[in-house]
Amino acid sequence: MNKSYFLVLVITTITSCGVYTFTGTNTNAKTITVLNFYNDTGQGPANLSQQFTELLRDYYQRNTSLVVVETGGELLVEGSITGYNTMPVAPVASGNDQQSDVAGSTRLTIRVQVDFTNTLNEEEDFSRSFSFFDDFNSQTSNLTAEEDQLIETIFDQVIFDIFNATVANW
Repeated sequence: MNKSYFLVLVITTITSCGVYTFTGTNTNAKTITVLNFYNDTGQGPANLSQQFTELLRDYYQRNTSLVVVETGGELLVEGSITGYNTMPVAPVASGNDQQSDVAGSTRLTIRVQVDFTNTLNEEEDFSRSFSFFDDFNSQTSNLTAEEDQLIETIFDQVIFDIFNATVANW
């Protein structure tokens, strides 16, 4: 009797708060379309936008029960990469008698503009920018050597943020 009561309590708690899955998504949608993102910056690797689009599609497939469809999804995610910038951070003295400083670290920042449409609930539609950065030691390395790892780290966070804003409703 005690086990049955506990099971009913757990089921009631899970189902009484909307349509939640164990991945944390909260949506009645069954399909999602992720259109190709474009690199509007003209910077970064040639496959930057394709890489981002595929990683975003894969993230939805792995973490939701949504079916990713080419067109006509109940949820639509589209946009472009609008920023790909490096800037020096953490200046350090150059070590000679001159007053010039050099960057100890360089920061890569990537910004992505996302337009989200929920055909089942227009109140959830939005258009906003997501960005993240990662630093590398520019005294011992350069962007070319570090770029792949930086992009992976940045994309992981940006995709996580987009996912939370679109289907996790955090």
